[in-house]
Amino acid sequence: MQPYTEKFYDAMREGTIRSAKEIIPIVLEFVQPKSVIDVGCGAGIWLSALRECGIEDILGVDGEYVCQDQLEIPKELFLAFDLTKPLVLDRKFDLAISLEVAEHLPPECATSFVDSLTQLAPVILFSAAIPFQGGTGHVNEQWIDYWIECFRDKNYVPVDCMRSQIWRNSCVEYWYAQNMLILIREEYLELEEYSLLKTASNRTNFNGLPLVHPQKYLEMAENYAAERKVAQWYISEAERYAEKADLRNRSLREVLAVLPFLLKVSLQRRFFKASSLSS
Repeated sequence: MQPYTEKFYDAMREGTIRSAKEIIPIVLEFVQPKSVIDVGCGAGIWLSALRECGIEDILGVDGEYVCQDQLEIPKELFLAFDLTKPLVLDRKFDLAISLEVAEHLPPECATSFVDSLTQLAPVILFSAAIPFQGGTGHVNEQWIDYWIECFRDKNYVPVDCMRSQIWRNSCVEYWYAQNMLILIREEYLELEEYSLLKTASNRTNFNGLPLVHPQKYLEMAENYAAERKVAQWYISEAERYAEKADLRNRSLREVLAVLPFLLKVSLQRRFFKASSLSS
């Protein structure tokens, strides 16, 4: 993983704090953990929110690039570790958290990362960036189905009980509302303490799991519209210059005149081919 700067964490801090305060109480309705590990914890904001709810047995794990002076949890509750390697500890936790972390790891690390999480806890609060979500250091953006299959290989099943409760909450960053699931070891659904998760599991629509949040859709649509406007200007300019080009002589002037035309064709294919076919 690439090193993330103090500036990166500062930019994320406020939204993460707001989101954690909204989401943690909902999580605790379904799971009542006495111990929690956060793999890819960053500054430890989620663990800090859990401590405020009375959960003291916590551990945050992330790379050595994390500035420990910026931690929201005590330094002794933080473990610096390379997340591209298998994480093996001599203890288990009731709940593991990994939020918007997996996409930062190379694709070849995906299976071992999931294996590490499943070795740490029977219940996992998980989210990971979808394709084209964008972000700093994203190298493996995948639809949630991809991760669900990785967890299924370890006998974990998805419970889609979070997103409907935070989907329209403006205090929650859209990527959590879009991507967050709980995964639980299948046999644990039969335990009384996880009865609410079992009910939610029975209601989970596996065909409806991949979602794009409206905020992300609008962001991408606005960017596309802006790019299209610029592309249209370049196309107009290319056509204007192409009309002036003297193509009867093979000269440097001719070559230079053709370049804007090639740009025009490229832009037309990029921005206008799909719309012309559908119209």
